[in-house]
Parts: sequence; structure tokens; C-alpha cells
Amino acid sequence: MSTYDRSMALTGQPPKELSRNQKIATLIGLSGLAIILLAAFNVDFPNKALWLSISLAAITSGTIWFSWDMYSKKEPGIKNDGVWFKSISSKGFWGWIAGISLTSFYIILYFYPEYLGLVQKGDNTGVIGLFDPLSRALSGNPASQWFVYGTLYTVAILAFGIKFMWKYRHNRYERIRTMSVMFFQTAFAFIIPELMARLNGSSVLNGGSLPYYDLKNMWPLNYYNFEGYRIKGFLSSGDIGFALLIFGVLSIFVISPILTYKYGKRWYCSWVCGCGGLAETAGDSFRQLSDKTVKAWKIERWVVHSVVVFVTLMTTAVIYSYLGNDTSKYWLTKSTFLVGVGVLLTSVFALVMIFKRDQFQKDAKYGAAGYLVIILALIGFHFFSGEGQVFLFKSETLRKSYSFLIGSIFSGVIGTGFYPIFGNRVWCRFGCPMAAILGFQQRLFSKFRITTNGGQCISCGNCSTYCEMGIDVRAYAQKGENIVRSSCVGCGICSAVCPRGVLKLENGPLQGRIDSNQVLLGNDVDLMTLVNKK
Repeated sequence: MSTYDRSMALTGQPPKELSRNQKIATLIGLSGLAIILLAAFNVDFPNKALWLSISLAAITSGTIWFSWDMYSKKEPGIKNDGVWFKSISSKGFWGWIAGISLTSFYIILYFYPEYLGLVQKGDNTGVIGLFDPLSRALSGNPASQWFVYGTLYTVAILAFGIKFMWKYRHNRYERIRTMSVMFFQTAFAFIIPELMARLNGSSVLNGGSLPYYDLKNMWPLNYYNFEGYRIKGFLSSGDIGFALLIFGVLSIFVISPILTYKYGKRWYCSWVCGCGGLAETAGDSFRQLSDKTVKAWKIERWVVHSVVVFVTLMTTAVIYSYLGNDTSKYWLTKSTFLVGVGVLLTSVFALVMIFKRDQFQKDAKYGAAGYLVIILALIGFHFFSGEGQVFLFKSETLRKSYSFLIGSIFSGVIGTGFYPIFGNRVWCRFGCPMAAILGFQQRLFSKFRITTNGGQCISCGNCSTYCEMGIDVRAYAQKGENIVRSSCVGCGICSAVCPRGVLKLENGPLQGRIDSNQVLLGNDVDLMTLVNKK
């Protein structure tokens, strides 16, 4: 007799009791976490490499086994699965416990790494000491709190990525997209940078060194990439370092705009980015918690674009601080650089207002103009700045402020620690400057859109419920209107959970298509005219 769950109820059912396999899988996964917890209390394991392997293997296998038992016996397709009945995924008691635990971990990681066992002069202890063998095997260096975090981050994306693919196995787009973020996190963000560090001082580099570089990170996400020590590190690494520096510049002005034009911001936010990768895999159970109110949308627009202004000013200040004034020595002087920044920003604003003004609401136009005036005014103040200063502030002060407020508090403590409270994309939605810039490009000139077939929509609301970016997708679907939003990351979950196939992610041309609005209104559409054109 088949054990498949044949229920297709959209409202979902209360969660069932854990099966025997799920209980065993939970025990295995928790035993792996227990080893790390014991290390945090300075339990000295005799063979750290062995115990670390056991811990990571237990966490991974426990998660995969639990996921297999949960989804393998279900019909392909997504239902509610009782997420609103579970305490951890509906802001209940266990949800708050998980949020507080994750937040506490991030606070210790960023500000008190010594409690994790980091020792500046001497051998590491605790959790960081447990990860020393793996770090030495990859880079030849002892572990740091960032290596520990990177390892756990990668394990989470791999283990929960497999869970995600089991859950969405009916959807080819979701499977391929998940494999993409798993690959980029493992190879580009974790293994390659560690191997680059291992090459430092080798004969391959003629005794030189390479800067630690995550190849998939670009400005403004890696806001530190153009600081003085980074530039010196690139230039001192010979041709390879110079190539990495050029690649970083091309990523901003060439590679990113072209890919966004062709595929929308999803090429990065849902296929490459590590933050998005963790949100989509480990954070999948919390996507329904995103705030869908108009108030949240307004706050989102002002906060995320303020972060973009902040990082633009900070980066400008940092680059300005190490440029010179002697035109006989420097082709790019301080004044020339600031004038160039001002001209570039003014040109972008002017072109957008001339050719794309109809796509902006009134408050967006006023906000853009206000931000431009602020930036240009602050650039004008550079004449009052002293050496190493710009905008009446020390460049180091701006850098540290951004690093603390945005790089640590927002992206780490709040962005990931608050998954069980605010949803899995709170950082991407409210704080990520990269997402804001890509969204600006997507809204203005990208070919990407989500098309809708309003005549098929039954208003079940699944699409809006599971939109992690807080977009009311159903409102667009009911009108048969294409969805082109700056905040949309193109994850495709709205399409995956739609029971009627109303939504479709597309990049193709609009020519030769039936006007869905006319069909929705019941107007007569001459299909033969369309056929004859082809």
C-alpha cells in the first residue's frame, strides 16, 4: 500500500509527530553540535582532526537524513506543511529561542572571539582550536574565528541545500539554482581563498603573496576592497594581484551591469551570493515571516538606499585619503577624483530622470534628488578637509562606522540572527547595498520579469505568503500584470508554490505576445493576427 500523502490542501495540516528516522537523525545532528559546544567549554579533545570530522559529518548527515525522511515520501509539489503551526517557524517560543541563540553567537563571533578560543600569541583553544587542523590543511595557518564561521557557513549551505532540493525536487529551476549557490560558496568563498593563502611565499609567486580574495564578492558588498592596504596588497602581488584588482573594477562597471541586463539581479542574489545562499537554504523555513505591509516596503526603500549612500561616501572618503595632490606625480589627484565622482553620480541621475522618470513614483524622485544633493554637498566640503580627511570626517572613522553598523551589526547579528523573527532575507531586503544597486539596474533596464496569467489565478495567496522579499505577488497576478520590482531577487519560489502555473520567470522579448490584460478584461483578442505575424 502506498504511503504517499495525497492531500493537496493549500491551507496545510498541523505538523505530525516526528518519525523514528527523524528522531534518530535529530539525535545524530545534535551530537555533532554537542562536540562543538563541549569545545566551547574548553574540553581538550586528544585528536582534534578526528573529532572535528565526526562533528561536521554528524551535523551534515543528520540534516540530510531528516530531510530525506521528511520529503521522500511526499508527492512532488509544495504545500504549507504546517509552517504556521510550528513554534520555530511561526515566531513561537522555539523561534525566539533560535533567534536569541543565533544572535548571541554572532555577537561573540564579531566582538568577543576570545570566548571561542582565539589566542593572539600562542595556540588556539576551544572551538577555534578544534578547527585548527582543517585550517592548517587548507591554508597552512592556524584557524581564526572567520575560518570557523566560514566552515560552519559552508556546511550549513551544503546540508540544507540538499534539504532544499529534496523539498523542491519538482522544480528544475530551484534544483539548479541551489546547486549553483552550493558550488560558489564551497569553491569561491571557502576553498579557493584558503588555497590562495597557502601559495603565499611559494616559488610560484616568486616569494610574493596574494591578498585574501573571495572572487564572487564585489563592491559594495566587499566595501573594503579599495582601501589602502588592499590596493598595496594587490600591487605587491605582481601580475596576478593587478589582474585581481582590474577584475574587481570590471565587476562593478562591466560584468555586473551586463549580467543584470540579461538575467536581472537573480544572477547574483539567488545564484552566486553567499548571503542569499544561506537565506535560501538554511533560512527557507522562515521565508513566510517577511513583512508584507506597505509600511515595511516604505521603510525598506529608505533604509537600503541610505546604506548605498553611506557606502558610496565611505568608499569615496577612503580612496580620497590615500591619493595625492601633486599633479606631476599622480595622474589621479584628490580633487580630480572627487570631481569625477560628482560628475559620474550627476550623469547617472540626469540620464535616469530624462529617460526613465515615468518608472519612478514621486517620493522616489524626491528621494533620489535629495540623496544626490547630499552627496554633492559633502563632496564640496572637501576643501575644508585636512590631510586624511574628507566630508569633515576622518576616512578611518567613516570606515570603522560602516564596518561596525553595516558589516557587523546589520549583516551578521540582525541579518542572520533574526531569521526566525523577521524572515530569511532581512539583510538582503533592508541592508545590502549590493542588492540595492542591482535592484536599481533591474528596475531600469533589465530584461528580467515575472510574467503572470491573471485568468488562471485563484487568489490562494501562496505566492505572496512565500515571497521572502515582502512583495504582494498575488496583487500582480490578479491583474495579469508583469512583476518588475527592484527588490525581487528572482528566487522563483512564488512560481514553484503556485498550484495553477500562473507565474513564470522570463528574460525573453515581449514582441508577438498576447496582451494578458485584454484577456483578463474579457476583450476580444484576434489570435490569427498574432499567428500571421509569425
